[in-house]
Amino acid sequence: MPTTDPVGRPAVIELRQYTLRPGRRDELIELFDREFVETQEETGMVVLGQFRDLDEPDRFVWLRGFRDMETRRDALGAFYGGPVWAKHGPQANATMIDSDDVLLLRPLADGSGLTVSPSARPPAGAPAPDRFVAATVWSFPPASDQGPALVRDGLLPVLRETGPTPLAVLTTETAPNTFPRLPVRTGENVAVVIGSYPTEDACRRHLADVDTHPRARNEILPALEREQTAAPRVLRLAPTGRSLLS
Repeated sequence: MPTTDPVGRPAVIELRQYTLRPGRRDELIELFDREFVETQEETGMVVLGQFRDLDEPDRFVWLRGFRDMETRRDALGAFYGGPVWAKHGPQANATMIDSDDVLLLRPLADGSGLTVSPSARPPAGAPAPDRFVAATVWSFPPASDQGPALVRDGLLPVLRETGPTPLAVLTTETAPNTFPRLPVRTGENVAVVIGSYPTEDACRRHLADVDTHPRARNEILPALEREQTAAPRVLRLAPTGRSLLS
């Protein structure tokens, strides 16, 4: 929906996957949704979505966005050098085994980014929405634009034709990491398709319709298979109560 929020259409997006200590995911989510949402946004970023990974009970997945790479540097410096992280960061870090699985992304095409309204976010303690989110990560050879172009010009139109328009279609942001204190995965060339559905069955039906679509079956999917360096990875996600993406 249209928004007047200053970073409601971020041009730089982090997809962050945290491996947590066994049984501590709900502890991190409660802390995150209470202490780390508005306080991050006050520095100039936007917390886009927080999720439980349905396949990994000790994985927390979230996305945040920035206006540009310079804003990212300044916002992250302000937050991680500020009083909120000094007070609550040790508790958050104590739940984590690894927090370095991070893809730095940007919209793949005009209109394929995320549009959110932070002012519409539910309050802390809100129940989780009854929605299913899928994030499919396609991997391609470094520096090749063929795979992302196939997603943009081939797969995306078919997805729109056969079901709900994806929330976002993103690709690797190749600019240098402006905040080296937080590592990101380097040497990546990905396209990420994020979709939202009322149920996982609705997602399956949509993807089945894509598989049987004549152009997708005969041209797009075989071409993507030739270009990809690994099978697409699908993150099956359940939004938390404060996630803007659901």
